[in-house]
Amino acid sequence: MSSETLNFGGLEPEYTRYQSAKYVVLPVPYDRTSTWKKGADLGPRAILEASANMELYDIESDAEPYLAGIHTADPLVCHAQPDVLYEKVLAQARKYIADGKFLNTLGGNHCVPIGSAHAACEAYPREQVSILQIDAHSDLRESYQGSAYSHACAMYRIVTGK
Repeated sequence: MSSETLNFGGLEPEYTRYQSAKYVVLPVPYDRTSTWKKGADLGPRAILEASANMELYDIESDAEPYLAGIHTADPLVCHAQPDVLYEKVLAQARKYIADGKFLNTLGGNHCVPIGSAHAACEAYPREQVSILQIDAHSDLRESYQGSAYSHACAMYRIVTGK
């Protein structure tokens, strides 16, 4: 990401202050373990840019959730191995959850949300945590290319809590 600050939804500053925001968006541009094409690290920025053009009114709930505040955190940039990334995301996620925030993690590489998922499962009863995976692969390998935190192991780590 560039030095230009993007915020989810392109919201006015009054709706993006950390102290009053109900929601936090954590961009994590990471591409270390991609095995086919590179570019997963571009996902968070692309999502933030596109979000400025979305409808802020939610017809299903007849509400405007952004009014509760959506803070976009500084990108968590990490070029280390995925186990190091995991620890960094886990620490950030624990902080936001402890502060009472509803955390949304933006990545592209499948290993990005492992730390956030583990933090949520630590903080809330397991039956209150839902994980939605949309992928052509199950990502249920215990280890891949020598790493237990590779993109191919994301759902194994999340489901088993390991």
